Amino acid sequence: MYDTNNISIQMRKGILEYLILLIISKGEVYASDIITELQKYDLLIVEGTLYPLLSRLKKDQLLQYYWVESKSWPPRKYYKLTSSGKEVLKKMESTRDQLNAAILWVQNL
Repeated sequence: MYDTNNISIQMRKGILEYLILLIISKGEVYASDIITELQKYDLLIVEGTLYPLLSRLKKDQLLQYYWVESKSWPPRKYYKLTSSGKEVLKKMESTRDQLNAAILWVQNL
């Protein structure tokens, strides 16, 4: 029997990186902001999933971060896209558009 639960997990994993870059592209964000935005659409993600992904994206030079100090809370790391990150996001958006077109075409066969 085909594992239908795995379908959702694999599809969500496949777009998570794109969604994270898209969220960061809207403005500099704190990690919990990313989690909050994803959870609005039932894309459950935990810090244990997010932080390794953010670290990899930084290592790949798609994003950078800076620390903000405050008297009200511990220092926070804010993320923003690099120019390379913006280029990769444009390519991802192009791929998304191609996939959407293909899906619509097949649905209308």
